[in-house]
Amino acid sequence: MNGKLTRNNTMKTTYDFSKGKRGAVLPATGKTRITIHLDNDVLEAFRLQAAAQGKGYQTLINEALRHAIMPETATITIESLRQVLREELRAA
Repeated sequence: MNGKLTRNNTMKTTYDFSKGKRGAVLPATGKTRITIHLDNDVLEAFRLQAAAQGKGYQTLINEALRHAIMPETATITIESLRQVLREELRAA
């Protein structure tokens, strides 16, 4: 062997994959892959919004779902602030 790597001295003639596993080498932590059917217009809206914000559309969908199950984490919009002010003024 002359020390130079060649196809002949780097590859085995056979490999044993009997104990091999399919899929990612490292599992993703905290995330689960699912298949979901969304209306085309909903998906397109998330994609457009994601492009405008420089985020991934799946990230935006995840954020929207998180806000739906945990409304206290939702960002305050002008409309939601106006709604709270109206309710407080009515109660006063």
